[in-house]
Amino acid sequence: MVKARGAAKDDGAAVVYEKQRTERIKENKERLQKLGILELTKKLNTANAPSKKLNTPRHTTLSTDPPRRSFRLKDKPPVSYKERKIPKTEKISTEDVEINIGEGENPEFYTEEHEKLLGDCKNAWVLYADGYDKDGQRIYDPENGKSCHQCRQKTLGQHTECRNCKLVQGQFCGDCLYMRYGENVVEANENANWICPVCRGICNCSRCRREKGYAPTGAVYRKVLRLGYKSVAHYLVKTRLCSDQEDLSSAHSPLAKSIVSIAEFANALSTSQGGERTHFDHDDEYCDQEDVNG
Repeated sequence: MVKARGAAKDDGAAVVYEKQRTERIKENKERLQKLGILELTKKLNTANAPSKKLNTPRHTTLSTDPPRRSFRLKDKPPVSYKERKIPKTEKISTEDVEINIGEGENPEFYTEEHEKLLGDCKNAWVLYADGYDKDGQRIYDPENGKSCHQCRQKTLGQHTECRNCKLVQGQFCGDCLYMRYGENVVEANENANWICPVCRGICNCSRCRREKGYAPTGAVYRKVLRLGYKSVAHYLVKTRLCSDQEDLSSAHSPLAKSIVSIAEFANALSTSQGGERTHFDHDDEYCDQEDVNG
């Protein structure tokens, strides 16, 4: 009972306070109205209100260069430190092409007889197409593929068949035959008397070169093209010609092993090309993707 009376007393006091507060606010507003302060406040708020008019941006070119603070340099044009791109030359100078083939156990040299055994082709071979899938990846097949003597990869695609040895050593894939010897695998297969580079004694795969005491060439096809040679074999033979016939005709010379007669190869070449040797000028669009061992 006592608590109820105390709560009622507190509620009555709050009502009286709110009534007095409201009366004071009313008196203050009337006093401000008489002094003109309310009208002045409205005018100030209207003047400071943001304008609804949109300012159209001006198209001015701003310089990204920092301002010149030096009185001596402020009137001079700013220095540009941007790197200038030097356009690539269409042709690379032959002086910039370096082919470094290590020295083997035996000196490497050839004669005009070996130069006559170099192959040729009437039509250019399209690299990285035969035996590749639609994504440009080479297809390796240990069951249905054939092993290439040069790159020693068992892949699909066309491979040569030597009419002289008729062995696996006479199998070359189209890309290796073209890059390393300048010959077209289609033309070689159409020639009933075609003889492989191994039988001709000009094979430049790493295995044959080591047997002769020579160092492997590595991937040099792209470089020899820039120097103007149609294949790696043409570069090796033509840059290492020797006029000393006695040393090369010796039975102990590594070049004298497994070399077919010039007449036999010339007959095979004339059969495939109608007795006329042709030269094909390559461009430099092919990348050198030879096996590092071959």
